[in-house]
Amino acid sequence: MNKNPSTDQTLLKMPSLRAVKCFVVAARYQSFTRAAESLCVTQAAISRQIRELEEHLGVNLFERVGRSVKLTSAGSIFFEAAQLSFLNIAQAATRVRKDYGGHARHTVTVCCSPAFSALWMSHRLPSFFSANPDIDLDLVTTQNFLSLEPGIHPDIFITKMSRVREGYVSLPLFHDRIYPVCTPAYLDQHPEIRSLEGIRDGVLLNLSPHGRSQVAEHVDWRVWLAIHHLDIEARLQNGAHYFNANDYNLLIQMVLNNQGVALGFDHLVSPLIAKGLLTKPVEQELVLEDTRHYFAYREDKADDSPLNRFRLWFLEQAGMP
Repeated sequence: MNKNPSTDQTLLKMPSLRAVKCFVVAARYQSFTRAAESLCVTQAAISRQIRELEEHLGVNLFERVGRSVKLTSAGSIFFEAAQLSFLNIAQAATRVRKDYGGHARHTVTVCCSPAFSALWMSHRLPSFFSANPDIDLDLVTTQNFLSLEPGIHPDIFITKMSRVREGYVSLPLFHDRIYPVCTPAYLDQHPEIRSLEGIRDGVLLNLSPHGRSQVAEHVDWRVWLAIHHLDIEARLQNGAHYFNANDYNLLIQMVLNNQGVALGFDHLVSPLIAKGLLTKPVEQELVLEDTRHYFAYREDKADDSPLNRFRLWFLEQAGMP
């Protein structure tokens, strides 16, 4: 095995991991006493490790304030990096222990949007777990698939991006079908929303793009109504509310609470329609024929049995051949 001298030098310059561990816990609790209790050592041991770390770095990491401690500016910088590093080490240790430690259980890491996890995955997962008792799932949600935190390397992405990153095989899924939704009770109370003009002039709950990954065509009420030849600017200035949010789960919860009409993405809201919780006040819809959702899995794990069992289950649930 070739050795990299620069790597060796870096490791030699590293502070004691024990000292860094004590520092991270003390910084989290802002107390040497609570850190000692958490690590089952004495307060003197914590103080000694912190002092050695400060001497190694040549800076003070804490300000002593009575019985508590407060991070200095240098301490805050070091804490952010150290905490993330320990988190990555802990996650990797858990993964190795489960997948390679001789245990029968395996973990599959899946990354998708918060809305997809809450509205599509959650009520389907029991069937996967009952059929695969030896597989655990680690679900990571994000709105921006292009900038995940360091150390997160999902086995599977479920996204609107055809190529989420190098080293993944993408399988095309369904197109987006988008139509207005409300509750049956709300429709009874507001019969005017049985027409497109009535919907335009009513209480609209809108999904905004702010803070969301700009990697696919975004459809909001302005776009949807324009495609159906209606100008949202024609709404009465003193008319009903127009509520804007980038949290789709919130919008659907507001719809379920009879607070207005939102655009429903069929793969997310169809189960709620099937249960009678939501309904379509009009028949018009928009189908994005030029875009799809994708199931992307790691190419280097193409023969991994747990991943493939999840893939087959997912594609069946998605109605894909």
